[in-house]
Amino acid sequence: MDASTAPPSPGSPDSPALVALRSLLIPGETLQTWALQRRLFALVHRRTIVGATSGRLIAVHRGLFGGFTPQDVRWQDLDDARVSVGIFGATLTVSARDGNDLAGNGGPGKALVFPGLVKEQAQEIYRVSQAQEQAWREKRRVRELEEMRAKSGGINLAGGAAPTTGGGVGSPGGESQAPADRLQRAKTMLDQGLLTDAEFEQVKARILAEL
Repeated sequence: MDASTAPPSPGSPDSPALVALRSLLIPGETLQTWALQRRLFALVHRRTIVGATSGRLIAVHRGLFGGFTPQDVRWQDLDDARVSVGIFGATLTVSARDGNDLAGNGGPGKALVFPGLVKEQAQEIYRVSQAQEQAWREKRRVRELEEMRAKSGGINLAGGAAPTTGGGVGSPGGESQAPADRLQRAKTMLDQGLLTDAEFEQVKARILAEL
């Protein structure tokens, strides 16, 4: 058998595993990196392939006699990603929340485990997952911060405090209470992780400057 008739290698762009993975991409979605399961861990099925795309993590479990079953986790639902590197391969463990996009923490999630991946490829998937996890954690933090500001009457980091009603600045008997209330709200947000230490100090300085 010459090179022109030889079957594609597992890592080639036209390999069945990658073809199956790419067939699941939606318009505008790009495959950033992927990891293939080592043959040693796929004795009763064909090798699983895990891909990191611009929008999600996708795993394709292929049957021994054809067909495949996909699993996917949107990046915004990703809760944690871990990799354990052994002698014969790496295990990627992903936990995901039953998310509702940016709002709230979502409900109880699921855990996906992909054993026996090629080490270097699994580590690359892990790096992409960690970057996405951190990015979406920051987006959720900002969203929760905005919601907290709206509910509490407004601590505005960009320029003092938003107007309040009842007991706020300018209301009868409220001038001495409003700064204390706003400072307490800022401390609560700091304790909840919605404000960083630097943001809290910035808010506190502005409140004290108004006294």
